Amino acid sequence: MDRSELESRISKDPSPVKAARELLKGRYNADAEAFRQGADVRALVQSRAGTVDTVLRLIWNRYSFSSSPDIALIAVGGYGRGELHPHSDIDLLILTRNGIEDSWHEDLGAFVTLLWDLRLDIGHSVRSIEESKAAAREDVTILTNLLETRTIAGPDELRMELSEQVYSDGVSTDRDYFIAKREEQQQRHQKYGDTEYNLEPNVKGSPGALRDIQTIGWITKRHFGLQNIADLTRFSILTEEEHQILFQGETFLWQLRYGLQLLADRNENRLLFDHQRALAQMLGYKDEGKRLGVELMMQSYYRTVLALAELADVILQYYDEAILGSASEDAIQPINKRFQIRNYYIEAVNNQVFAYAPYAIMEIFVLMAQHPEIKGIRATTIRSLRAHRHLIDDAFRSDLAVTTLFMELLRTPHALDQTLSAMKKYSVLGRYLPEFGQIIGQMQHDLFHIYTVDAHTMRVIRNMVRLNGTEAQTEYPLASRLIHRLPKLETLYIAGIYHDVAKGRGGDHSELGAMDAEAFCKRHHLSERDTQLISWLVENHLLMSMTAQRKDISDPDIIHGFARAVPSQAHLDYLYILTVCDISATNPKLWNTWRASLLRQLYIEAKRALRRGTETPIDRQEWVRATQSEAREILHAQNMTDEQIDAIWDTVDEDYFLQDSTVDIAWQTAAIIRHGDNPDPLVLIRDTRGGPTDGYSQIIIYMKDRVALFAATTAVLEQLNLNIVDARISSSEGPYSISSYVVLDEKSQPLGIDPARKERTRKRLIEELDDPDDYPDIIHRRTPRQLKHFAFPTEVTFSNDTINQRTVMEVITPDRPGLLARIGQVLLEHRVRLSNAKIATLGERVEDVFFVTDEQGEPIRDPAMCQALQQDLCKMLDDIQ
Repeated sequence: MDRSELESRISKDPSPVKAARELLKGRYNADAEAFRQGADVRALVQSRAGTVDTVLRLIWNRYSFSSSPDIALIAVGGYGRGELHPHSDIDLLILTRNGIEDSWHEDLGAFVTLLWDLRLDIGHSVRSIEESKAAAREDVTILTNLLETRTIAGPDELRMELSEQVYSDGVSTDRDYFIAKREEQQQRHQKYGDTEYNLEPNVKGSPGALRDIQTIGWITKRHFGLQNIADLTRFSILTEEEHQILFQGETFLWQLRYGLQLLADRNENRLLFDHQRALAQMLGYKDEGKRLGVELMMQSYYRTVLALAELADVILQYYDEAILGSASEDAIQPINKRFQIRNYYIEAVNNQVFAYAPYAIMEIFVLMAQHPEIKGIRATTIRSLRAHRHLIDDAFRSDLAVTTLFMELLRTPHALDQTLSAMKKYSVLGRYLPEFGQIIGQMQHDLFHIYTVDAHTMRVIRNMVRLNGTEAQTEYPLASRLIHRLPKLETLYIAGIYHDVAKGRGGDHSELGAMDAEAFCKRHHLSERDTQLISWLVENHLLMSMTAQRKDISDPDIIHGFARAVPSQAHLDYLYILTVCDISATNPKLWNTWRASLLRQLYIEAKRALRRGTETPIDRQEWVRATQSEAREILHAQNMTDEQIDAIWDTVDEDYFLQDSTVDIAWQTAAIIRHGDNPDPLVLIRDTRGGPTDGYSQIIIYMKDRVALFAATTAVLEQLNLNIVDARISSSEGPYSISSYVVLDEKSQPLGIDPARKERTRKRLIEELDDPDDYPDIIHRRTPRQLKHFAFPTEVTFSNDTINQRTVMEVITPDRPGLLARIGQVLLEHRVRLSNAKIATLGERVEDVFFVTDEQGEPIRDPAMCQALQQDLCKMLDDIQ
């Protein structure tokens, strides 16, 4: 059936819903296919609005009231602009001159019912002109909707009369409307973390996205009475270049939104992981080398909204001055021959400053750093800055005046991250440091790196700056002390800027970044000593975190090996601070007290090794004897005899005395002695307290050894929603084993904050572990939504630790509930003994390291056994739903 016949049926058929749906569906499918073939999204958005216009007009004209001069069907809001995405809301106003006449009631009810039957996302209101004015006075959202209207059916005079009223001061003054929309925007930005960089941004509401463009349009229309934002150029508010930025940015965001709604088949504006890959493919983004197509699409998004945010600054600042500007004379404070402060905003004394003195492009940011009272850059100067950014070339980058200014910026005590962020926002930092420019908006498609590379880098710098304040002493006690010992903070800042600058290029980003950092240092005339230190920090910025989180730092040989890689105490101090700031800027969930304690322990032991000298390895036997001697003294003070102590210690291997502090060993030994011959499992739970490592819980289990103990214990702890970050199973020559687990709750807090939960955990472990027949089934919980979109094959690798006579098994797999219990089950089936485990969950990715032996306590030397274990682990883990 062709369109004309469908339209005829809608206007004449007693039951026109079917014909209307056919018309809408046919146009929807045709537009969707056209979009996939690369059609102009603007034409499609307008086409959708036109199709809906046709259907609504035909239905409206079926009723008797349609011939009245006192009632009209009006499109408002986005639909009023003539814009409709596949599943956008369709906002309607049934506008009357003086109210609803009695003869209209029945037909209006039938009309509204028919709209509902169309199954469109229609929102409607019925108001007279006076009622609309009153509602607009009370609610700025209604007022905003009424600034954008079109007549679909009925006399246009009604809409024109209403528009004349809502644009008047009788409804809202220009000033009041601007203040309301600016506050609305600030609240919306805060809702999205006040950043353009979100893993799953909202293309409508996030900072720099469509709502910001619309806000500019609304304020413009109210201020000038414009119907088209393009008309801004007539008032010299927007340059032609700025209009293109606005137009092209909106077009790109429309493409994302249009495709997103097709994929989701609903009114969806969030770029969820569920849709990102499919949307990138739909829009033609392809993988380039190691960069995924979805990462390229998201980089385009981030760079687009960053540019739009910069433009919004200019326009809204103009309106701030034009609408809110005080009648009093401007307060002007001269700074130098080139710049002055006007009403707390820095501005160039004329628009040619950057042309005759290009170094002023860098100078303006140095002045902002030196004058904390400056709120920002004045709009006219932002424009001038944009017009002269092309002057940032190789000659500019090598200019001694410029490099000196940049080093002065790094050395000025201030919120450096804010100044660098401003430089990035106005496209100065990415041009001055082209290697940094490559990572602007670059994301990694995973749940571990929740910020783009440039946003992460700014957070690293922010953390470094915060360490100088008193508030950091609680969260980063050691780092906040060490930073005051650093001879040159700019050295740390440069390492922070360059530590991830080579990501996405292929190859080792640490090595490539070190080369970039060295080139920066030479161009900025740093000493050879500082250059070597910065390059070393960039190249080794992962060394400390990888050692602490993936290796057994209770092993003296691991400590010795790490210390040998660190040239001096100064290198260690810088590296520790860089590592702390890097980890805590990667993901808020990643930094917790357990990781803090691991890094602190590694720092302290490495510091001792450096003082002792790295030429002489640590004597393991001497370490064990010293630990036993100190623990024995503590136990003697509690009236424990040597016979009681030795009865416990003789059953464990020497690794037990390398893993915990002497206080912990004494605490555990005393509890076991007091437990005596009690057949029930001994379960001890203690929170760390009284030191800088506060904030995690340690669970000690002493009981008769069971082959399935690890699998059963981890299953119980997972059922209790506890996150296991470390596990140690001490080998025993007797019938008993000592297991140690470090856990945090789902909010990364210790159990001590909830004593009742702590006791429930202790009792539950005793109940479940006392009888092997009661060992729980592996927990089955639904895998969270985001994790489902990051599936990849499990990797299992083996290597032998000849010094400690054990095998190191590394498992890299997607995170899912029940993971550790399943791994323990496979180890049990292969009769492999577990002595230690390092648990690391990095977003959607688990990278766990297990230290295992065969039944005789020897490393697994049989390649066939390793291969069988690898195959079974991969099959078991990859089958988890």
